[in-house]
Amino acid sequence: MTTPRGPRCDDEAGDAGPDAARRPRSDHPLRYNRNFRRLWIGETVSQLGTQISVVAVPLAAVTTLHANAFQVGLLTAIETAAFAVLGLPAGAWCDRWRRRPVLVAADLVRAVALGTVPVAAGAGVLSYAQLCAVVAVVGVATVFFDVDYQSFLPNLVGREHLVAANGALEASRSAAALAGPSIGGFLVQAFTAPYAIAADAVSFVWSGGWISLIDAADPRPVRDPTSSVAREIAEGLRFVFTHRVLRMLAGSTGTFNFFSGIYNAVVVVFLVRVIHLDSGVVGALFSAAGIGGLLGALVANRVRTAVGGPASIIFSAVSLAVLAPLAPLTAEGWRIGLFIVWSLLGAVAISVYNIATVSYRQEICPQPLLGRMNATMRFVVWGTLPLGGLLGGLLGQTLGLRAALWVAAAGTIASPLWVLVSPLARPGRTR
Repeated sequence: MTTPRGPRCDDEAGDAGPDAARRPRSDHPLRYNRNFRRLWIGETVSQLGTQISVVAVPLAAVTTLHANAFQVGLLTAIETAAFAVLGLPAGAWCDRWRRRPVLVAADLVRAVALGTVPVAAGAGVLSYAQLCAVVAVVGVATVFFDVDYQSFLPNLVGREHLVAANGALEASRSAAALAGPSIGGFLVQAFTAPYAIAADAVSFVWSGGWISLIDAADPRPVRDPTSSVAREIAEGLRFVFTHRVLRMLAGSTGTFNFFSGIYNAVVVVFLVRVIHLDSGVVGALFSAAGIGGLLGALVANRVRTAVGGPASIIFSAVSLAVLAPLAPLTAEGWRIGLFIVWSLLGAVAISVYNIATVSYRQEICPQPLLGRMNATMRFVVWGTLPLGGLLGGLLGQTLGLRAALWVAAAGTIASPLWVLVSPLARPGRTR
């Protein structure tokens, strides 16, 4: 399958000039890309705020609103349901619109929605229903942001620099995952969970401001006026599911995310009510994932260069399967260390996998289909999260929290089977 190369934007509009001719050839390819730096600065702080909410939102449900395991699972499901409901049409719509305005609007919508939580808490009217509504709105805005940002990135850096760009963004996400949960735990202890969420609202305002400064070419896409949204959605589905590698990646990641949804629904409740940890310690434990994710982002490009993209995808997926049982084996005392090992090394594997798979997708997809390809992949791989979240809440409520974690681990062990039988496992057959 041949892939048309998208427009190169190594030096964005306004970046060229007298200094451009004097740049050392050995510089990192993104060092002088002003517009990529703007995206990166905005996303870094936004990701920090998001990681604070990863701790603060479920803790607001558990400690402030006294939610049970099923209610926390339902909250997790609602947060990601937008990918299943809107994922496919969002891709078609985003391929019709300019990228930057969508990104800015998505950030501002998320800021306003999250900002209502501390306001309601201050007025004494915060409810579980409002928290569900907030995460639903945030989820819808996130669908549009994620589809558009992954489609906009090739315009900013050129396809030959996608691995470096995705690695830099993943490193920021991982650094945020390192600091964010600890900061979130501290903020929850100091101000209570609803007020900690205000930090995430501010981070989205910051991100939207920086993205609004991007001055890269962002023309309105040219489209056939006789084409319909349904036909354009079908084109994206056809591209993904007729591609031998993409459909296997969708299956593998979707399987992992389904069982990750089970895990996410119960892990905070498990650590608080079974392992008897306070909010600060829970945040610190989650930070281990940030360390691992940062390490994975730093080595992903080297791993991909050393062993190739297909091998790095397979190795990282299998590594996750091997590590998965450590989470349900966690207990009080020294066995808390098992959770740290799982969080640390599992995050390394996830980071390497994400960078390798997202870069592969962006490299092989024609420019006009980027939004729909990304949306189709997100529909499949994120659309399973709310189903897993609902099942996780039910399992935690009926079988127990540890049993739910064992189910999640079993599914994670099975998830690499898709890539092991795909063309990725056969050298020279990755198209």
